Amino acid sequence: MGTLLSVENLVVNYGAVEALKGISLEMQEGDIVAVLGANGAGKTTLLKAISRLVQIKNGTIKLKGEDLSKFPAFQLASIGVAHVPEGRKVFATLTVDENLNLGTWGIRNKISPQEIEKTKDWIFHLFPVLKERRKQLAGTLSGGEQQMLAIGRGLISKPKILLLDEPSLGLAPILVQEIFRVIQQIHDEEGVSILLVEQNARKALGVARYGYILETGKIAIHGPAAQLKEDERVKAAYLGGARIQPAK
Repeated sequence: MGTLLSVENLVVNYGAVEALKGISLEMQEGDIVAVLGANGAGKTTLLKAISRLVQIKNGTIKLKGEDLSKFPAFQLASIGVAHVPEGRKVFATLTVDENLNLGTWGIRNKISPQEIEKTKDWIFHLFPVLKERRKQLAGTLSGGEQQMLAIGRGLISKPKILLLDEPSLGLAPILVQEIFRVIQQIHDEEGVSILLVEQNARKALGVARYGYILETGKIAIHGPAAQLKEDERVKAAYLGGARIQPAK
């Protein structure tokens, strides 16, 4: 297993505001890596930068050694990047099936219709409720079902890396449990590499191998997930204590 994703000295500005202040991270093939932090820490910006949805002021992002700056956002699915955005962003007036089919748009010249159907069957195995509702409009699904559909739409392109942005946001505890169970299952069954942005630190570190904690656009602390769960600074920050100070 080699390095899958390498981010070096990444700087992203929103006007005069520096959202990411020179962060560096990497993940290996087959990894689940968690990116944690409070609102406004830069987590979503990091994923958008990887997906080419925001402009990078400085730094590099490489997937298996290939510089992603060479690709526009619409081509990333074809090289193995799938982004499940915060807030699900399903197409409400299209059916479950149609939403999944749209996820194949960037790869249709690379894989056969039979392979797409096989992957869709696996997604229905992960989320049986989607199979039951495959002809139903996405806008009529519950919040949890829409999150399942958003993840399924990301998976159908058979990505090298799945970027998950706040998959548990706004869900009831029982659905949060289910979403994280499926994240683990996706990894275990297919070896999908997952970069997971999440505020639920306990759940995220429970499935991740390694974690990074962002604080105001900088990496404050990073390390193996098991180690972070026991770190007093992490415990304090996520139990209402003092904020973690970014590394100098």
